[in-house]
Formats: sequence, C-alpha cells, structure tokens
Amino acid sequence: MPRSSFIHRTAIVLFAAVLGGTALSACTTTTTSDRESRLSQRQQLDQDVQQTLDRLYRSVPEARSLAERAEGVLVFPGVLGASFIVGASHGDGSLLIDGAKAGYYTTTSGSIGFQAGAQSQAIVYMLMTEKALNRVRSDNDWSVGASAGVAVADIGANGQITNNTANQEVVAFVMNNQGIQGGVSLNGAKISKVSP
Repeated sequence: MPRSSFIHRTAIVLFAAVLGGTALSACTTTTTSDRESRLSQRQQLDQDVQQTLDRLYRSVPEARSLAERAEGVLVFPGVLGASFIVGASHGDGSLLIDGAKAGYYTTTSGSIGFQAGAQSQAIVYMLMTEKALNRVRSDNDWSVGASAGVAVADIGANGQITNNTANQEVVAFVMNNQGIQGGVSLNGAKISKVSP
C-alpha cells in the first residue's frame, strides 16, 4: 500500500474517531435526579394550570360553561415575554380534555415593537371544535392565526363574553396581574407538543 494512501486512510479513521467521541460526549444520560426534577416541575405546572383556571372562572364566570362545551382547554399559566424593539415570549402549559390532563405543550412567539420591558401573562385557549383540538394534538407545530381563527375573548361591560367571541373556533383569554386583557393579538404564537 502506498504511504500516501495509508496516511490518508489513517487520517480518515482518526477524524471519524474524534467526531464519534465528540458526538458521544454531547449525548446526555437522564439521571434519577433529572427525572425527579422534571417530575417536580410538571407537578408545579399542574398546580399552576388549575390555579389559572380557578382565577379565570372567578374573573369571568361564564368562561366555566365555555370550557365545559370546549373539546379541549389549553392552559399556559405563565408566558414570560421580554422586548426591546424585538420581543420574544415563551411559556409551558398543559392540554385538558374533559378536565383531565392530555399532554404538555410550549408556546413561543416573536414580535417587533417599541416597548421595552418584561411581563408575564396567563393564556387560556378554549378549543371549541374537534378540528381545533386535532390541530393542536397533531405532531406538527400549530401557529395561532395561520390556519384557524383565534378570538381573544371580548368581555362586555357587564362582565359577560360577547356572542361574537363565543362563536369562534378557538377562544383565548389573556390575563395579567390586573385581570383579563383585551385587544391583545396572539397571531404568530407557535404551540408545540412536549415529549413525555
């Protein structure tokens, strides 16, 4: 075998070994403490989801009957957003079907604006049709506003949800520390399923 061919093959084998070693070192193993930490975080999220729904029902009692008619309810208790010209937000949540947990989800969005600062909001999506529920449950990411109309709940002066809002495929409630927020756009928010 010519010396140059031997050197070339040796270089390829060494490169493959280094690449393989780097790939293996990048892999992580899930330890018992990692699993316990994730379980603890999920339990806290479950509590936050229930507290968010309780708070919504106290603020807008009619939302409870809307949730009972919904095919599913997707709850994000704390969507943290920060912006300085370009903004971004992220939050973890849970899908409930007939009041039972049916999976974990995340929401992310980006925006361009002129407000600086950070804020936390709770967002509750009432999935009023089977089609809307199936869209969220599919393996593909769902972008709010891209394929289904999402109406942010319009609360009248009497504290009731307006008919126009209640007849939408997806009805969303946005809450901050002061209560229900109106006039908020959720278009572009991306909702993704989280692996168990």
